[in-house]
Formats: sequence, structure tokens, C-alpha cells
Amino acid sequence: MTKLAVLAIGGNSLIKDKQHETVEDQYDAVCETAKHVAGMIEQGYDVVVTHGNGPQVGFILRRSEIAQEVGGMHAVPLVNCGADTQGAIGYQIQQALYNEFKNRGIKKKTATVVTQVVVDKTDPAFQNPAKPIGTFYTKERAEELQKEHPDWVIIDDVG
Repeated sequence: MTKLAVLAIGGNSLIKDKQHETVEDQYDAVCETAKHVAGMIEQGYDVVVTHGNGPQVGFILRRSEIAQEVGGMHAVPLVNCGADTQGAIGYQIQQALYNEFKNRGIKKKTATVVTQVVVDKTDPAFQNPAKPIGTFYTKERAEELQKEHPDWVIIDDVG
């Protein structure tokens, strides 16, 4: 009987430090993880990989804000930032696993699945976010944004 392992990769684990935040740097981190996954498969495991995307969503939001401020581009909705990062990170994981499997002669295929969840917009947890995302603002800019977007929850965070 095949053993099953579920591996959760945190979005933060793909960023080694402030000097290694680029997409290429994150892919390098994914490639290191792929080596471990391949090792698990060689030990007889089937592996399901899931991943986080917190910092990556923040990066896309920031790029969107800059494009809006500088170039007049439209904002990217948060839901699309989530889908974008799921697809991009999933692609990186799938590509890294394909390459590692090929190098080791492992005859396995991979698939990336973009997922959705249903949330209750009246859930009181939305009023007290435990894990904020997005850009750090000055107090003045945060107040401006709160006026422009009264439905946003903006909090102080030491980040």
C-alpha cells in the first residue's frame, strides 16, 4: 500500500530574506523543495503539495498600487491576486517537480489545481484580521485610503 504525505509550503518559506524576493529567487526556493519531494517519492510516498501565498499576494497588490498611481492603470482585485499567485506558484512547483523527476528518472506526473473557498462576508473575523496583507502606509495615507474605501479594514502592524 502506498503511503500518502501532504506537504504544506508556506508562502514565506519561498522568500529567504529581503534580498531574495524576486520570482527567480522564489523559484530557486521551490527547486530546493522539489528535491525533498522527489526524495519522499523515492521512499514510496505519494505526495500532495499545497502552498501559501501571503507575501506574494502583497507583492501583486503593491505592483497594482504603483501601476495605478504612476500609470493610471486599473487596480487588481484581491481575489484576482490570490488566483494569480496560486497559478504562478503552482506552475513553479509543477515545473520544478517535473525537472527533478526527470533528473532522477522518476516516472510521475504532476498537476496544478487552482482552488476557491466560500467565506461568509459577515464573519466577524473580517473586522479583526489576524494576518493582514498589503502595503505599509504612513498614517496620513492610511487615513486617506480609509476615506476612499470605507469597507477596507486598515490596521496598525509592526511588520
